[in-house]
Amino acid sequence: MKNSTSLSTILQLMMPNETIVPLMQELGYVDVARKFTVYDLFLFLAEAAFQQWGGYRDGEQRMGLSGLRPVDHSTLSKKAKSVPFALFKRLFELMVERCNRSTRRKLGIPRELLLVDSTKITVGRGRLPWAPLKGERAGIKLHVALIADENNLHKVTETTGNSHDFKSSAEVIDNRFIVVADRAYGKHRRFDEYLEQQQYFVIRLRDNTRFQAKKPRERKQPLAEPLEQDFTCQLGQGHRLSKHRFRVVILKDPKGKPVILATNLHWHSAERIADIYKKRWQIEVFFRWIKQHLNIPTLFGTTPNAVYGQLYTALLVYVVLKFLFDHGNAVVHWCARMTFADFDRLFTIQTLPPEWKVYLENIHTFL
Repeated sequence: MKNSTSLSTILQLMMPNETIVPLMQELGYVDVARKFTVYDLFLFLAEAAFQQWGGYRDGEQRMGLSGLRPVDHSTLSKKAKSVPFALFKRLFELMVERCNRSTRRKLGIPRELLLVDSTKITVGRGRLPWAPLKGERAGIKLHVALIADENNLHKVTETTGNSHDFKSSAEVIDNRFIVVADRAYGKHRRFDEYLEQQQYFVIRLRDNTRFQAKKPRERKQPLAEPLEQDFTCQLGQGHRLSKHRFRVVILKDPKGKPVILATNLHWHSAERIADIYKKRWQIEVFFRWIKQHLNIPTLFGTTPNAVYGQLYTALLVYVVLKFLFDHGNAVVHWCARMTFADFDRLFTIQTLPPEWKVYLENIHTFL
């Protein structure tokens, strides 16, 4: 094996050029370029995310050193504008499907937790005039569903930054999981739909939520701090009153502020409900990680195709890195195993232990 293994080399093993052809036919896109194809753009965006390049001009100087087909920055920009971002979204979904097979096989009862939230990427209004926010800012959102503990991406969709999280929640949730989310997803009418669809959830409510016909749940032992209340009720009032009764667990955060949780899980203890919600913090850590390590805040282009194509490719890179880390740790000797942070750092500078290099050299045998 060579002294360095670029990400693009691994991507060509995991997702060869032949993968893109049927997707282009599905979307009705014809790639007429000979010098710089859609697949070349895909590899460029992946390396740009992984190596945190500063833009098309910066990437122009670095492409050759990374084993990519060199072109000028204007060609990169034009190509990114013309290729529909739905193509990169489908590539991302294919990679998630391939890398999460083991998760889907073992999914069952008790159901796993699906953490749902969004992250916003903002720039100056002149950069993205089609996605205006308040004042002189513009931005877009990525709405993400992350499998708890495993930190595997499950579903992602995109909107402009002024779109409410609630509107996109239906596109990322999955009733095979228990959905865990923050206050932006706490709509009473949606809770009724979840109950009728057998979608289990633990979602935080707003502090001013009204409770109707409260009935305390029976307990063998009194609630201990930070838990305060555990009861069932109808949520809201007037035309916003929920049709069904839901369980409400109230606790205090470390600063003494109330945390009000609504759920349709009745067989778990209040302590377990609180523990389930605490896992939501994992998605915040995930957002911080991808912004720090995959160059997501640095948007190269200004059109929807360029912006979303870059972001979906960056998320695909995360899926690949997580797959390599999980399976690499499983096949190497215990003394060569490492944390995900160490793996990312060492893989970036190409100083992985010999056991890991052997694994990467034979990556095709694990797909």
